[in-house]
Amino acid sequence: MDPAVTAAARVPWRDGKEAAVRAGDERDYVEYVTGALPALRRTAHLLCRDPHRADDIVQAALTRLYVHWRRARAAGDLDRYARAVLVRAFLNEQRLRWAKVRLTAAPAETPAPPGPDVETQVVLRAALARLPPRQRAVVVLRFLCDLPVAEVAAALGCSEGTVKSQTAHGLARLRTLLGGRDASPLGRE
Repeated sequence: MDPAVTAAARVPWRDGKEAAVRAGDERDYVEYVTGALPALRRTAHLLCRDPHRADDIVQAALTRLYVHWRRARAAGDLDRYARAVLVRAFLNEQRLRWAKVRLTAAPAETPAPPGPDVETQVVLRAALARLPPRQRAVVVLRFLCDLPVAEVAAALGCSEGTVKSQTAHGLARLRTLLGGRDASPLGRE
């Protein structure tokens, strides 16, 4: 793009319309994040099993969403766009995690909600944590967030065939890790 055009686009309008547009964008962003935050936090926690890392991943995703807010709104489905940004933030964090220094040996676990199947949920979550990050992301989005294959593919930026194969590999690995235990409560939290 021509630098002169880019610079001209940044010059505020004299009548204050740009400020009004920005204020409207910020209101829309805050309103969207207020409603979507619980679902984003839950998905991030299911992906990484650490409430502190989940908050960091959500923060990174929301920062990126804010920077690209106009593009996100133009995409049509904000939830889908935000989920894709969140999953990519998780995968990026997984790739770079080895380079970060941990200040504590083990973060506190988030207590599981009381219910009839708490033991099974704990076992399933432990098995889920042992999956590779990409397979974990696919299994979480498909079975815990109840997303169709097409939406998971869009969130991960891959083909539907890749989602299907990663789902098959992830479920096979879960079956191996569970040693014959029933994995059906995975999607019933």
